[in-house]
Amino acid sequence: MKVNWAGVMPAVTTKFTAQDELDLQMFKVNINAQLKAGVTGIILGGTLGEASTLTDDEKRILVEETVRIVNGKVPVIINIAEQSTKGGVDAAAKAKKYGANGLMMLPPMRYKSTDKETVQYFNSIANSTDLPIMIYNNPVDYKIEVTLDMFEELLSKNSNIEAVKESTRDISNVTRMRNRFGNRLRILCGVDTLALESMVAGADGWVAGLVCAFPQETVAICNLIKVGRLEEALKIYRWFMPLLELDISPQLVQNIKLAEVGTGLGTEYVRAPRLPLHGDERLRVQQIIDTGLKTRPTLPEYKGLVKC
Repeated sequence: MKVNWAGVMPAVTTKFTAQDELDLQMFKVNINAQLKAGVTGIILGGTLGEASTLTDDEKRILVEETVRIVNGKVPVIINIAEQSTKGGVDAAAKAKKYGANGLMMLPPMRYKSTDKETVQYFNSIANSTDLPIMIYNNPVDYKIEVTLDMFEELLSKNSNIEAVKESTRDISNVTRMRNRFGNRLRILCGVDTLALESMVAGADGWVAGLVCAFPQETVAICNLIKVGRLEEALKIYRWFMPLLELDISPQLVQNIKLAEVGTGLGTEYVRAPRLPLHGDERLRVQQIIDTGLKTRPTLPEYKGLVKC
């Protein structure tokens, strides 16, 4: 299946049971809610998916189960976040074997690679697979920036590097990328609190986090922007902002899983060393979620507005 890097692609959470096993029943509930809302792809094993805590077998199960659930409706993409080039090449091969349609790729984990090393890392993995790739550019959290010059080299050598998850927090970077690469590089915003601004600036879509709990509202914002109905999108976005800010936190996984509980699309279980929210912080986050649920907007019809 061809990956069209546009629209809303949820970076889904990994559902666990109280016994710390995969909760595939609740996972299916959430994936079906995403599909019903009109998302354009499913991304597994990102930061929200607690990728660093998953075993290889759990990653296999998640990919295979997602492929089964979506049944060809949207592409299934898995994140690669490895410490070595060898590990990245192996992960890409396994992703294809399990049925994934595309890859999202972070720079090397733990080691802060130089620009040359980072480019070579991406080149080696891209050369090892024919799966389409979205580079995850998040220097704020992962300390390595993929600059425009680095993208220039990567795009010239790898036709399967097709998109970027733009998480530099610099909105003007969308314009710089569009000016330099045109449509050769598809751009998806990777920061929930900058999504509307990024798409107005020309981003093709949104790799979203709070979509895990609020899929309809997320897709509605994206689709309304795409057809120029900015005032309607802004009204929803302004309601959404306190919830979206739960994504820009070290505890984003716990925050978003608690929001999923509020909308019936998940459970609170996280994998240690993470622990569920507690104390004053839990009360603060729960109040934000409760307020959002009480004031949840009535959405206009949005599904037929645009075909991403």
